[in-house]
Amino acid sequence: MEEEDSERKISEEIARLSVQFAKTKNPEDKKLIKKYIDGLKEKLKKSENVFGSLKKINAKPLKEDKIEQKKIEKIRYDILSSDIPEEFRTEKQTGLERQTLKRITKKEEKSEVKKDKEASGYVKISSKIFSEISRSMAKKKMFTPLKRDLIKANLQFIPANYISVILFTTLISFIFSIFVLVFFLFFNVGAKLPIVTFTEGDIFIRFLEVFWVILVIPISTFLFMYFYPSMEKKSAEGKINQELPFATIHMAAISGSMIDPSNIFKIIISTGDYEYLEREFTKLINEINVYGYDLVSALRRSAFNSPSRKLSDLFNGLATTITSGGNLPEFFEKRSQSLLFEYRLEREKYTKSAETFMDIYISVVIAAPMILMLLLIIMSVSGLGTSLGPNMIALIMILGVSLINILFLTFLNLRQPTT
Repeated sequence: MEEEDSERKISEEIARLSVQFAKTKNPEDKKLIKKYIDGLKEKLKKSENVFGSLKKINAKPLKEDKIEQKKIEKIRYDILSSDIPEEFRTEKQTGLERQTLKRITKKEEKSEVKKDKEASGYVKISSKIFSEISRSMAKKKMFTPLKRDLIKANLQFIPANYISVILFTTLISFIFSIFVLVFFLFFNVGAKLPIVTFTEGDIFIRFLEVFWVILVIPISTFLFMYFYPSMEKKSAEGKINQELPFATIHMAAISGSMIDPSNIFKIIISTGDYEYLEREFTKLINEINVYGYDLVSALRRSAFNSPSRKLSDLFNGLATTITSGGNLPEFFEKRSQSLLFEYRLEREKYTKSAETFMDIYISVVIAAPMILMLLLIIMSVSGLGTSLGPNMIALIMILGVSLINILFLTFLNLRQPTT
């Protein structure tokens, strides 16, 4: 009875893996699943009572449309969610193969529910209004750096669409600046209560005083939108550089198994431990699978489009090593040591700079406000040019110190290396 039950489980396992074989598109994954199916069939052949069952099981992997859906639902359980039963394991199958088999099933199920991102309504409206203008502007040399930064920053825009967004946002900021201009034409904003008061005097002179608003706001918006991809690229570069030393150590360990170099990047992607490197490695795999480049050409192209100089050097070095037939584990090992050394130096540099900024903070936030408060109080008492009362002086000092603290903490946070 136990033998029949074991035979039934093995048969169900073969049927389930046959379904997975039909779903899988990667040739390497198909080869691994086929090897496992053959191992299970060898297990069946050793049993005396299963020759009849073996005839019912096609020697070739079953197609998905030949298996009843009801049976699939009954016997299906995800390879990823549980370990393969001990009695189904063959001597030839390694732990790495079992883990890879689990990842295959998980990857296939995720791909079924994954949907392509659609452009937002804001982008659609921008493109509809400025499509013709943006296409002509995209051809000019002025926007060549912008195109490069969009690719390196991994922003999901084509150049013409992003230029349309820049123009539309600038138009909105111009309309907003008109409302601000009208407000300042008729109202003043001061430090004393009431804060907002009506303006007095010639409105033409007042217009000349506040006319700069209608120019500064749109121009500032345009410049910010234009340089935003460059800022994102620099931010991505810093985060990639923080992940790269540890990912390179991981890659050195994987390359020791002598697997295909392109599979090293797939395994790194599947771990989910390196958020920003995962984007770059996905672009590399797409160069191979989607655009049809060989690994060396894909590495060269990815190096050119990478936001990180260190990652570009890694890709170029790997391409050279593969071309020359070099030792991949040795290459990754030496590169990881170099990257870790640079990582430690950056940490030490940040620690020393933090000490310097701490001295500046003490001087600016503690000493300067006290001196300024004493100066304002003396001027208020002696009547030397200020009419601020003690309450207003205290309010100014509280707001000033709070603003300085916020700016200082923001500055330190921006300079802090990503952990």
